[in-house]
Amino acid sequence: MPQTVSLPCYRDTVRAEWVDYNGHLRDAFYMLIFSFAADELIDLIGLPDAVRKERSRSIYTLEAHINYLHEIKEGARVRVDMRVLAHDAKRLHLYLEMFAGESGQPVAAGEQMLLHVDTNGPCAAPFDADVAARVRDLADAHAALPAAAYAGRMIGLPKAVQRGRSQHA
Repeated sequence: MPQTVSLPCYRDTVRAEWVDYNGHLRDAFYMLIFSFAADELIDLIGLPDAVRKERSRSIYTLEAHINYLHEIKEGARVRVDMRVLAHDAKRLHLYLEMFAGESGQPVAAGEQMLLHVDTNGPCAAPFDADVAARVRDLADAHAALPAAAYAGRMIGLPKAVQRGRSQHA
């Protein structure tokens, strides 16, 4: 994605136990890498482990969507760029793009809807003021970026295919 602002990022390497019988990163492990990236963002907004424990707070994932764009293999170095698309008092809409090596083309893109939680309930809770300010700062900076290429997609067959299938079923 073209960058006019600095994006938080996470880096990792595709491990042998993450590949399938074709030698490609298994679909579930794209999500694992995106989850590790989200953990980095959670720390960045002011909720590292010690603060989560001290305040009885956490972040839960409500929804996730992945677009698998290109295969990657064992040993590939990956980078996940993250940006905040939207937020409210309790939720964070996160967009992630995964890149392999030095390529400028994403190998996967994902979205996550995250919820701030009071773990004493557990129940949804507004972000504490300091965390809310960091979320707002990130969202404001990321708002200057071009539209996220794979955000907001829905899974489904085109309506013409759906109609044809129901007639032949």
